[in-house]
Amino acid sequence: MTQQPTPPGAQLNLRGAVDLGALAARSTRREEAARRAAADPGAPAPRSPFVVDVTEETFTDVVQRSAEVPVVLDLWAEGYDQGAEALQALADEYAGTFLLGRVDAQAEPQLAQSLVQSLQARAIPLVAAIVKGQPIPLFTGSYPTAEEIRPVLEEVLKVAAANGVTGRVEGAAGEVADEEPAVPPLHAEALAALGEGDYDAAAAAWQKALAGDPRDAAATEGLARVGVLRRVHGVDLATARAAAAAAPDDVAAQLVVADLDLVGGHVEDAFARLLGIVQRTAGEDRDLARTHLLELFTVVGTGDPRVVKARAALTRALF
Repeated sequence: MTQQPTPPGAQLNLRGAVDLGALAARSTRREEAARRAAADPGAPAPRSPFVVDVTEETFTDVVQRSAEVPVVLDLWAEGYDQGAEALQALADEYAGTFLLGRVDAQAEPQLAQSLVQSLQARAIPLVAAIVKGQPIPLFTGSYPTAEEIRPVLEEVLKVAAANGVTGRVEGAAGEVADEEPAVPPLHAEALAALGEGDYDAAAAAWQKALAGDPRDAAATEGLARVGVLRRVHGVDLATARAAAAAAPDDVAAQLVVADLDLVGGHVEDAFARLLGIVQRTAGEDRDLARTHLLELFTVVGTGDPRVVKARAALTRALF
């Protein structure tokens, strides 16, 4: 039986593996895009191949494309430019794993009205995903921040994958994709090694990058991710969980399961496990759990809402 698309968010309980390699690649793209913008702040933004303008005439075609690649539909209006730009930036960051379709409510009033009615929305902007022709309401009335949108997009991609929708956008409207920001050589070396499962080579490349620029956030995150993958490599999940359950005060056993939780997509469970250790221990054990938790924050991304929430809980536990 085919799994039907499920709205992401609080109601969604779909836990897939965290693709740490993909996270590292997206982090590298973000860093390089930021460097380009800082170097030439007056340069015009290139037209994205991952974004299309949707009209009444093209709407059906866009919906049909959702059978091959997830579609995120943005019904926007003048005055919400900043939020719309954040969505476009995310479309570029995800580099074709979903297609962003933008509907101008003022230019397409009939289409806008139909979307609002069919999705039972009360206000615009309205953002919804479409997977195999099925709509999944995401946001209405206002745009969240980019860091709040990102985990929702991750859930949309999980739902799409569960329904066999794993295509990529090669170029919107038949256009040739603009050249992606050049990945620094050491970053490319690390990502290639990670893709081959060579964690030692990946770590060495990230360390070289940090030696050249200690402020390289993508390298810092990449090195932390390699650390997690190294620790869980070859670990039997059932055995590790049984050991942790039998010895709740064995900090080393709890750290192993926290890593497994993270890689398995149970991010909040991993954080909760380590926060529990911080709360009920002291001295060296407490510091070990705290340090480990901070490393997992780096892996997930410091701006992720789950990290923000857990960091606040850690502060309360410590002080």
